[in-house]
Amino acid sequence: MDSRSLVPASSSFQLPVANLRSVFQTHDVERKLAKLPDRDHENLRSTYERMLERGPERFQVKPSGIPEMAALYAQLPNFTEVLDDVRRHVALAQDSRDGLEVTPMLLLGPPGIGKTHFAKKLAELLGTGMSLVPMNSMTAGWLLSGASSQWKGAKPGKVFEALVEGQYANPVMLVDEIDKAGADSQYDPLGALYNLLEHDTAHAFIDEFAEVPIDASQVIWITTANDERSIPEPILNRMNVFEIEAPSPEAARQIARQLYASIRADHDWGRLLAAEPSADVLDQLATLAPREMRRALMTGFGNARLAGRDEVRVDDLPRVAGARSRIGFVQ
Repeated sequence: MDSRSLVPASSSFQLPVANLRSVFQTHDVERKLAKLPDRDHENLRSTYERMLERGPERFQVKPSGIPEMAALYAQLPNFTEVLDDVRRHVALAQDSRDGLEVTPMLLLGPPGIGKTHFAKKLAELLGTGMSLVPMNSMTAGWLLSGASSQWKGAKPGKVFEALVEGQYANPVMLVDEIDKAGADSQYDPLGALYNLLEHDTAHAFIDEFAEVPIDASQVIWITTANDERSIPEPILNRMNVFEIEAPSPEAARQIARQLYASIRADHDWGRLLAAEPSADVLDQLATLAPREMRRALMTGFGNARLAGRDEVRVDDLPRVAGARSRIGFVQ
């Protein structure tokens, strides 16, 4: 790894330190390319040529100090334990040449409570990219590890794409709904994770399409699930498991207030709307799962503007079925 920092360690905590790290060895690719027959395997040939064109070095980024995370704690009050764990890992890498290593984590909880949103915010905090692997749509293990080039339409897997086509050696990889991965008799869709979640074996991960060792040891793994019972014990043992509870009513109001301010600030039309939502609007939004709050707010903003008002009212929000009004929230 090249230890030259693109940003000095004494810079603002908001700026990341970025070293360069090789995610593959050029000579491995050149050897594979030389052995390809003159005909056939055009997809594989173009993959090797693309690797050589881009080169092996990617940014390995980390915060230049322990970042200010008060805003994240406010936005994600039910993720306090997970954020505390992230802070510990950042503190270990602070004032050292070591890269940021985060123990793989499983976020366990009901749908719609913000698990995917958390992963996106973590990628922003750490200054790295994020790749999504939706396991609920997975029909074969090749989505993670690639499919053999012998198969028609084969291509590399998500890990290879994130490291070779991306900018970062340590992207956040979100394996969403890992408990929905359906194994078939021929291929275990979670099989690649046995090596990928182990720091030592991830150093030389072999994608089945390219068959070139890739250094995936710096990947920051976040997995999500609604129910851990279908996840193999050896996979669970490789991760820190965090049970994410639905936010309490007061925490839900806090999330709604933060989301209102965020949407308003992100759009020019936000200046035409009141800076703060009313108490009764917050009460109504707090009955929704965080995933549903954004949709409700966008509807409310639109209805308020149609009525020529700068204030969102409860009647502007979508009607919520009474049976769902308090589902999943802690009393």
